Amino acid sequence: MIIRAATSADAEAICEIVNWVIRDTLITFASTPKTPAQIHETIAEKGDDYLVAEVDGQVVGHAYYGDFRSGSGYRFTAEHTIHLSPAAHGRGIGRALYLALEQRAVRAGLHVLVAGVSSANPGGVGFHAALGFAEVGRLPEVGHKNGQWLDTILMQKIVSQGGNPHPDNVTEHE
Repeated sequence: MIIRAATSADAEAICEIVNWVIRDTLITFASTPKTPAQIHETIAEKGDDYLVAEVDGQVVGHAYYGDFRSGSGYRFTAEHTIHLSPAAHGRGIGRALYLALEQRAVRAGLHVLVAGVSSANPGGVGFHAALGFAEVGRLPEVGHKNGQWLDTILMQKIVSQGGNPHPDNVTEHE
């Protein structure tokens, strides 16, 4: 397994994974499929902080983080996304992707990572708990997909300790 920064050449494979998640699961509340062009745009926006997992030359997962909320007070907190192909589950690939992403987040000056997990995804809750995330809230019935009301479970992990972040690692987001 290789964890590396995504490139535009990965957009099609990532799109297949994302669209499987959208189409066949309740992991995300999204219902509109993504296009390779949309994935390419996200890869370009995130740069080296958009990661893929590759096994035998095939992209089997992706992960990235982005702003948790707008406003400069939230600039040290990010929400992450991680998806795997069906065949990649249970093989340690998600853990490897997340740990590489966390290292990048810490280097970027982030203090907290947040996960918004669908209540229809108990495996996602267990995955995050095993990585040190704590459940900090539940938003009942905020999602609706396939005729079901779904909760969002908020989980967080403090990824850096100490006082104020180093100013060289901080960017303002408004």
